[in-house]
Amino acid sequence: MPAFRIAAVLGLPLIGFKLVDQSGGEGLATRWPDLGAAIAIVFMGRFALSMIAEGATLSALAIGAGAVIAAILVPWPSVFLNVIALGGAALIVLRAAYGLAGPRPVAVIGAWVKPAGRLAPWALIVFALSLPLFGDRYVLDSATRITTYVMLGWGLNIVTGLAGLLDLGYAAFFAIGAYVTAILGAGFGLSFWECLPLAAAAAAASGVLLGFPVLGLRGDYFAIVTLGFGEIIRIVANNWRSLTNGSQGVGGVPHLNFFGLADFTANPANGHPSFSQMFGVPYRPIQRVVFLYYVILALALAVNLFTRRIRVLPIGLAWEALREDEIAAQALGVDRRRVKLAAFAIGAAWGGVAGAFFATQQGFVSPESFGFIESVMITAIVVLGGMGSQLGIVLAAILIIGLPEFFRFMQEYRQLVFGAAMVAIMRFRPRGLIATRRPSVTSR
Repeated sequence: MPAFRIAAVLGLPLIGFKLVDQSGGEGLATRWPDLGAAIAIVFMGRFALSMIAEGATLSALAIGAGAVIAAILVPWPSVFLNVIALGGAALIVLRAAYGLAGPRPVAVIGAWVKPAGRLAPWALIVFALSLPLFGDRYVLDSATRITTYVMLGWGLNIVTGLAGLLDLGYAAFFAIGAYVTAILGAGFGLSFWECLPLAAAAAAASGVLLGFPVLGLRGDYFAIVTLGFGEIIRIVANNWRSLTNGSQGVGGVPHLNFFGLADFTANPANGHPSFSQMFGVPYRPIQRVVFLYYVILALALAVNLFTRRIRVLPIGLAWEALREDEIAAQALGVDRRRVKLAAFAIGAAWGGVAGAFFATQQGFVSPESFGFIESVMITAIVVLGGMGSQLGIVLAAILIIGLPEFFRFMQEYRQLVFGAAMVAIMRFRPRGLIATRRPSVTSR
């Protein structure tokens, strides 16, 4: 009964009511069938789990199998409830099957998955490289956005995952790189390739300036200061109108060209040939989208390769030593301030590179793109993926950025599904999707 009452109390504001547009403004509509179906799903799921706990596993398996069939065949009030019912019933079936089979099948599967996991990074790279061959415009745009966040996650992973510094304002470096590219591109006519190193340098310099006064702080105090820095950058961008144009943003950022040799337009007006003319292929608007995708993919792979190499160098080992035990690392002669500043500068530089790409991809930059929620999303990718894990960050970015896109057909319910997925991950994998944190010195 407690589960029934909790489902009723929580479901009433989340599912039972809905804001609707009316002639005089907004009104409140009720969805009692949706609420009743949601409560029934929770009740049946809790009842099946209780049966498993009491030893009636076979009966629970039968209930779960019947619920799967019902979720497929019965017309539910909404697609959201249909998906929830199907997913919950499938989980009951898996839980009951595990109770009947015991741990041996899981051990067998684990023994098979472990060696297969070594091939996962290469499989992901092959899939990413071949995606433009079968993906349409929407798929490529979504993949470009996911890869941008993968790059941001790998950049923050240097600061948080390797050096152990919880940075809650990483979107500030993302914003600095974007604004440097937008201002230099729109105001001075510099191309993306000319702005890229300048954006990285500006972000790295801001990371060093932030690091000098705050690296003496630890834990929550350090996180709060970085959070404040992120808000400072956003507020400055919103109020320094003579430079950033305030809340109206900076537009007219030059589009990405083919290494300064060709443009992705049908009839270029700046003296460059078009991409289609240079290579003798028919002009297609998607050519620019494909090139944008390959550029961010190359930048992300460069960050990955850089991180994998630097973590086995002395500076990388010093980061991990400070992360594990700062006092012991200092006793062994590690210069805490210099090592942390290096982590801040390098991590910030990669955030600036991602910002430069974001600016040239969008062609417009405004303060709303770099709010607190962006820092939260990037930090969530690192934490949910497993701090220090490169592959985990990729999986977390696909989940956090791609899951809402995948459930777009569920409209207002997709954020609820996203939140439920986050709760499930932190409940069953509290250290991240890939929680291994082996010292890099063992990989030498």
